[in-house]
Amino acid sequence: MSTLALTGATGFVGSAVVEAALGAGHQLRALTRRNQPPREGVEWVRGDLADLPALADLCEGADAMVHVAGLTNTPDPADFEEANVTGTARVVEAMRTAGMKRLVFVSSLAAREPKLSAYGASKARAETVVEASGLDWTIIRPPAVYGPRDSDMLDLFRAAKWGVVPLPPGGATSIIHSDDLARLLVTIAVANPAPIAKKIYEPDDGREGGWSHKELAAAIGRAVGRGSVFAPHLPRTVLDLAAATDRLLRGDRAKLTPDRVGYMAHPNWVARFDRAVPPGIWQPEIAGEEGLKATAEWYRREGWL
Repeated sequence: MSTLALTGATGFVGSAVVEAALGAGHQLRALTRRNQPPREGVEWVRGDLADLPALADLCEGADAMVHVAGLTNTPDPADFEEANVTGTARVVEAMRTAGMKRLVFVSSLAAREPKLSAYGASKARAETVVEASGLDWTIIRPPAVYGPRDSDMLDLFRAAKWGVVPLPPGGATSIIHSDDLARLLVTIAVANPAPIAKKIYEPDDGREGGWSHKELAAAIGRAVGRGSVFAPHLPRTVLDLAAATDRLLRGDRAKLTPDRVGYMAHPNWVARFDRAVPPGIWQPEIAGEEGLKATAEWYRREGWL
Protein backbone atom coordinates (compact mmCIF):
# COMPACT_ATOMS: atom_id res chain seq x y z
CA MET A 1 0.00 0.00 0.00
CA SER A 2 1.26 3.47 -0.93
CA THR A 3 0.28 6.99 -0.04
CA LEU A 4 -0.29 9.06 -3.17
CA ALA A 5 -0.44 12.84 -3.41
CA LEU A 6 -2.99 13.96 -5.99
CA THR A 7 -3.74 17.31 -7.59
CA GLY A 8 -6.98 17.90 -9.47
CA ALA A 9 -8.71 15.36 -7.25
CA THR A 10 -12.21 16.77 -7.68
CA GLY A 11 -12.08 17.14 -11.47
CA PHE A 12 -13.19 14.72 -14.15
CA VAL A 13 -9.98 12.67 -14.40
CA GLY A 14 -8.91 13.30 -10.80
CA SER A 15 -12.13 11.90 -9.36
CA ALA A 16 -11.56 8.72 -11.38
CA VAL A 17 -8.02 8.54 -9.97
CA VAL A 18 -9.45 8.76 -6.44
CA GLU A 19 -11.67 5.74 -7.14
CA ALA A 20 -8.84 3.77 -8.77
CA ALA A 21 -6.38 4.48 -5.96
CA LEU A 22 -8.80 3.58 -3.17
CA GLY A 23 -9.94 0.51 -5.10
CA ALA A 24 -6.33 -0.65 -5.27
CA GLY A 25 -5.91 -0.21 -1.51
CA HIS A 26 -3.83 2.98 -1.50
CA GLN A 27 -4.16 6.06 0.69
CA LEU A 28 -4.55 9.54 -0.76
CA ARG A 29 -3.58 13.08 0.13
CA ALA A 30 -5.73 15.11 -2.24
CA LEU A 31 -5.60 18.81 -3.05
CA THR A 32 -8.97 20.58 -3.20
CA ARG A 33 -10.09 24.17 -3.56
CA ARG A 34 -13.24 23.60 -1.48
CA ASN A 35 -14.13 21.67 1.64
CA GLN A 36 -15.01 18.06 0.85
CA PRO A 37 -17.03 15.54 2.84
CA PRO A 38 -14.88 13.11 4.84
CA ARG A 39 -13.94 9.95 3.01
CA GLU A 40 -12.10 6.92 4.31
CA GLY A 41 -8.64 6.66 2.82
CA VAL A 42 -8.53 10.30 1.69
CA GLU A 43 -6.93 13.19 3.54
CA TRP A 44 -8.14 16.38 1.89
CA VAL A 45 -5.67 19.26 1.69
CA ARG A 46 -7.35 22.63 1.18
CA GLY A 47 -5.60 24.79 -1.41
CA ASP A 48 -4.60 25.13 -5.05
CA LEU A 49 -1.51 25.21 -7.25
CA ALA A 50 -0.73 28.79 -6.16
CA ASP A 51 -0.80 27.88 -2.46
CA LEU A 52 2.75 26.92 -1.50
CA PRO A 53 1.96 25.89 2.11
CA ALA A 54 -0.86 23.66 0.84
CA LEU A 55 1.49 22.03 -1.68
CA ALA A 56 3.96 21.41 1.14
CA ASP A 57 1.20 19.75 3.18
CA LEU A 58 0.17 17.71 0.15
CA CYS A 59 3.67 16.24 -0.20
CA GLU A 60 4.08 15.44 3.51
CA GLY A 61 4.40 11.68 3.94
CA ALA A 62 3.46 10.84 0.33
CA ASP A 63 5.32 8.24 -1.71
CA ALA A 64 4.48 9.61 -5.15
CA MET A 65 2.76 12.58 -6.77
CA VAL A 66 0.10 12.25 -9.46
CA HIS A 67 -0.21 15.73 -10.93
CA VAL A 68 -3.52 15.91 -12.79
CA ALA A 69 -4.60 19.50 -12.12
CA GLY A 70 -4.41 21.89 -15.02
CA LEU A 71 -6.39 24.27 -17.15
CA THR A 72 -7.85 22.82 -20.36
CA ASN A 73 -10.09 25.67 -21.48
CA THR A 74 -10.26 29.40 -20.83
CA PRO A 75 -11.47 32.54 -22.60
CA ASP A 76 -8.04 34.07 -21.98
CA PRO A 77 -5.18 31.92 -23.38
CA ALA A 78 -2.73 33.76 -21.10
CA ASP A 79 -4.24 31.85 -18.19
CA PHE A 80 -2.67 28.60 -19.43
CA GLU A 81 0.82 29.76 -18.47
CA GLU A 82 -0.03 30.33 -14.80
CA ALA A 83 -2.08 27.17 -14.36
CA ASN A 84 -0.16 24.65 -16.42
CA VAL A 85 3.45 25.85 -16.42
CA THR A 86 3.89 27.86 -13.23
CA GLY A 87 1.56 25.50 -11.35
CA THR A 88 3.64 22.50 -12.39
CA ALA A 89 6.84 24.27 -11.39
CA ARG A 90 5.37 24.86 -7.91
CA VAL A 91 4.46 21.17 -7.59
CA VAL A 92 8.01 20.21 -8.57
CA GLU A 93 9.51 22.62 -6.05
CA ALA A 94 7.24 21.36 -3.26
CA MET A 95 8.30 17.80 -4.04
CA ARG A 96 11.98 18.70 -3.95
CA THR A 97 11.58 20.46 -0.61
CA ALA A 98 9.78 17.43 0.83
CA GLY A 99 12.33 14.99 -0.56
CA MET A 100 9.81 13.28 -2.83
CA LYS A 101 11.16 11.70 -6.01
CA ARG A 102 8.33 10.01 -7.93
CA LEU A 103 6.18 12.19 -10.19
CA VAL A 104 3.51 11.15 -12.67
CA PHE A 105 2.54 14.16 -14.77
CA VAL A 106 -0.62 14.25 -16.87
CA SER A 107 0.11 16.18 -20.04
CA SER A 108 -1.77 16.00 -23.34
CA LEU A 109 -1.29 14.90 -26.94
CA ALA A 110 -1.65 18.62 -27.68
CA ALA A 111 1.92 19.03 -26.38
CA ARG A 112 3.13 17.33 -29.56
CA GLU A 113 2.07 20.35 -31.61
CA PRO A 114 2.69 23.39 -29.42
CA LYS A 115 2.32 25.87 -32.27
CA LEU A 116 -1.35 24.97 -32.79
CA SER A 117 -2.74 26.27 -29.50
CA ALA A 118 -1.81 28.12 -26.34
CA TYR A 119 -3.05 25.09 -24.39
CA GLY A 120 -0.71 22.71 -26.22
CA ALA A 121 2.16 25.15 -25.88
CA SER A 122 1.61 25.40 -22.13
CA LYS A 123 1.59 21.62 -21.77
CA ALA A 124 4.80 21.37 -23.80
CA ARG A 125 6.47 23.93 -21.54
CA ALA A 126 5.19 22.10 -18.46
CA GLU A 127 6.76 18.90 -19.81
CA THR A 128 10.06 20.79 -20.08
CA VAL A 129 9.75 21.79 -16.42
CA VAL A 130 9.15 18.16 -15.44
CA GLU A 131 12.01 16.86 -17.57
CA ALA A 132 14.44 19.33 -15.96
CA SER A 133 13.21 18.62 -12.42
CA GLY A 134 15.72 15.94 -11.46
CA LEU A 135 12.81 13.79 -10.21
CA ASP A 136 11.90 10.25 -11.23
CA TRP A 137 9.20 11.44 -13.60
CA THR A 138 6.89 9.76 -16.06
CA ILE A 139 4.78 11.85 -18.43
CA ILE A 140 1.41 10.59 -19.64
CA ARG A 141 -0.11 12.22 -22.72
CA PRO A 142 -3.76 11.13 -22.88
CA PRO A 143 -5.75 11.51 -26.09
CA ALA A 144 -9.43 12.53 -25.88
CA VAL A 145 -10.66 11.35 -22.47
CA TYR A 146 -14.32 10.44 -22.06
CA GLY A 147 -16.52 8.76 -19.47
CA PRO A 148 -18.99 9.54 -16.68
CA ARG A 149 -18.90 13.13 -15.40
CA ASP A 150 -17.21 14.39 -18.59
CA SER A 151 -18.76 17.62 -19.81
CA ASP A 152 -16.43 18.24 -22.77
CA MET A 153 -17.75 15.42 -24.99
CA LEU A 154 -21.30 15.78 -23.70
CA ASP A 155 -22.23 18.15 -26.53
CA LEU A 156 -21.32 15.46 -29.09
CA PHE A 157 -23.62 12.97 -27.37
CA ARG A 158 -26.41 15.54 -27.23
CA ALA A 159 -25.96 16.35 -30.91
CA ALA A 160 -25.93 12.66 -31.82
CA LYS A 161 -29.24 12.22 -30.04
CA TRP A 162 -30.71 14.57 -32.66
CA GLY A 163 -28.94 12.72 -35.46
CA VAL A 164 -26.32 15.34 -36.33
CA VAL A 165 -22.68 15.38 -35.18
CA PRO A 166 -20.68 18.29 -36.62
CA LEU A 167 -17.03 17.38 -37.10
CA PRO A 168 -13.76 19.27 -37.57
CA PRO A 169 -11.90 18.83 -40.87
CA GLY A 170 -11.08 15.23 -41.76
CA GLY A 171 -8.66 13.43 -39.49
CA ALA A 172 -8.31 10.82 -36.78
CA THR A 173 -8.02 10.72 -33.02
CA SER A 174 -7.42 8.25 -30.25
CA ILE A 175 -9.67 8.06 -27.19
CA ILE A 176 -9.39 6.60 -23.70
CA HIS A 177 -11.97 5.98 -20.98
CA SER A 178 -11.38 7.89 -17.76
CA ASP A 179 -11.35 4.68 -15.71
CA ASP A 180 -8.62 3.17 -17.89
CA LEU A 181 -6.58 6.37 -17.65
CA ALA A 182 -7.01 6.52 -13.88
CA ARG A 183 -5.91 2.91 -13.48
CA LEU A 184 -2.84 3.67 -15.60
CA LEU A 185 -1.88 6.70 -13.51
CA VAL A 186 -2.14 4.76 -10.25
CA THR A 187 -0.27 1.79 -11.70
CA ILE A 188 2.55 3.97 -12.98
CA ALA A 189 2.77 5.87 -9.68
CA VAL A 190 3.30 2.77 -7.54
CA ALA A 191 5.32 0.68 -10.03
CA ASN A 192 9.06 0.19 -9.85
CA PRO A 193 10.23 3.43 -11.46
CA ALA A 194 13.42 1.99 -12.96
CA PRO A 195 11.98 0.88 -16.36
CA ILE A 196 9.43 3.69 -16.72
CA ALA A 197 11.13 6.77 -15.24
CA LYS A 198 11.94 9.57 -17.67
CA LYS A 199 9.56 8.14 -20.28
CA ILE A 200 6.67 9.76 -22.14
CA TYR A 201 3.68 7.51 -22.86
CA GLU A 202 0.65 8.01 -25.09
CA PRO A 203 -2.08 5.57 -23.98
CA ASP A 204 -5.34 4.86 -25.79
CA ASP A 205 -8.24 2.39 -25.93
CA GLY A 206 -6.22 -0.18 -27.88
CA ARG A 207 -7.75 0.62 -31.28
CA GLU A 208 -4.88 0.55 -33.76
CA GLY A 209 -4.79 3.72 -35.83
CA GLY A 210 -7.33 5.42 -33.60
CA TRP A 211 -10.75 6.53 -34.83
CA SER A 212 -11.45 8.60 -37.89
CA HIS A 213 -13.74 11.48 -37.00
CA LYS A 214 -16.53 9.84 -39.01
CA GLU A 215 -16.06 6.52 -37.18
CA LEU A 216 -16.18 8.20 -33.78
CA ALA A 217 -19.32 10.15 -34.69
CA ALA A 218 -21.01 6.94 -35.83
CA ALA A 219 -19.99 5.15 -32.62
CA ILE A 220 -21.41 7.97 -30.49
CA GLY A 221 -24.59 7.76 -32.54
CA ARG A 222 -24.88 4.05 -31.79
CA ALA A 223 -24.20 4.76 -28.12
CA VAL A 224 -27.22 7.05 -27.91
CA GLY A 225 -29.40 4.63 -29.88
CA ARG A 226 -29.31 6.23 -33.32
CA GLY A 227 -29.03 3.92 -36.31
CA SER A 228 -27.05 6.56 -38.16
CA VAL A 229 -26.02 10.18 -37.79
CA PHE A 230 -25.28 12.96 -40.23
CA ALA A 231 -21.65 13.91 -39.55
CA PRO A 232 -20.45 16.73 -41.81
CA HIS A 233 -16.86 17.95 -41.72
CA LEU A 234 -16.81 21.67 -41.00
CA PRO A 235 -14.03 23.80 -42.51
CA ARG A 236 -11.78 25.84 -40.25
CA THR A 237 -13.57 29.07 -41.13
CA VAL A 238 -16.88 27.65 -39.93
CA LEU A 239 -15.30 26.43 -36.69
CA ASP A 240 -13.87 29.89 -36.08
CA LEU A 241 -17.33 31.37 -36.57
CA ALA A 242 -18.84 28.74 -34.25
CA ALA A 243 -16.28 29.64 -31.56
CA ALA A 244 -17.23 33.30 -31.82
CA THR A 245 -20.91 32.37 -31.57
CA ASP A 246 -20.31 30.14 -28.55
CA ARG A 247 -18.56 33.04 -26.81
CA LEU A 248 -21.54 35.29 -27.52
CA LEU A 249 -24.00 32.72 -26.18
CA ARG A 250 -22.11 31.29 -23.22
CA GLY A 251 -19.55 33.96 -22.43
CA ASP A 252 -16.69 32.70 -20.27
CA ARG A 253 -18.40 29.28 -20.11
CA ALA A 254 -17.96 28.74 -23.86
CA LYS A 255 -16.54 25.30 -24.64
CA LEU A 256 -15.52 26.00 -28.22
CA THR A 257 -12.84 28.68 -28.02
CA PRO A 258 -10.54 29.92 -30.79
CA ASP A 259 -7.68 28.16 -28.99
CA ARG A 260 -9.55 24.85 -29.10
CA VAL A 261 -10.30 25.29 -32.77
CA GLY A 262 -6.54 25.52 -33.32
CA TYR A 263 -5.88 21.95 -32.28
CA MET A 264 -9.26 20.51 -33.28
CA ALA A 265 -8.45 21.33 -36.91
CA HIS A 266 -5.24 19.29 -36.79
CA PRO A 267 -5.70 15.97 -38.67
CA ASN A 268 -3.74 13.59 -36.43
CA TRP A 269 -4.32 13.13 -32.73
CA VAL A 270 -3.64 9.40 -32.75
CA ALA A 271 -1.49 7.93 -29.96
CA ARG A 272 1.83 6.76 -31.39
CA PHE A 273 2.73 3.08 -31.21
CA ASP A 274 6.30 3.88 -30.18
CA ARG A 275 4.96 5.74 -27.13
CA ALA A 276 2.65 2.92 -26.02
CA VAL A 277 2.74 1.80 -22.39
CA PRO A 278 4.48 -1.59 -22.16
CA PRO A 279 1.71 -4.23 -22.01
CA GLY A 280 3.35 -5.87 -19.01
CA ILE A 281 2.66 -2.69 -17.04
CA TRP A 282 -0.80 -1.68 -18.28
CA GLN A 283 -3.32 -2.43 -20.98
CA PRO A 284 -6.70 -0.79 -21.66
CA GLU A 285 -9.72 -2.75 -20.49
CA ILE A 286 -12.56 -0.63 -21.90
CA ALA A 287 -13.04 -0.78 -25.66
CA GLY A 288 -14.37 2.34 -27.33
CA GLU A 289 -17.78 1.02 -28.36
CA GLU A 290 -18.40 -0.41 -24.88
CA GLY A 291 -17.20 2.70 -23.08
CA LEU A 292 -19.16 5.14 -25.24
CA LYS A 293 -22.35 3.16 -24.69
CA ALA A 294 -21.80 3.06 -20.91
CA THR A 295 -21.07 6.79 -20.90
CA ALA A 296 -24.32 7.52 -22.76
CA GLU A 297 -26.19 5.40 -20.22
CA TRP A 298 -24.61 7.36 -17.35
CA TYR A 299 -25.57 10.65 -19.00
CA ARG A 300 -29.17 9.44 -19.22
CA ARG A 301 -29.32 8.27 -15.60
CA GLU A 302 -27.99 11.62 -14.41
CA GLY A 303 -30.35 13.61 -16.62
CA TRP A 304 -27.53 15.05 -18.72
CA LEU A 305 -28.74 13.55 -21.98
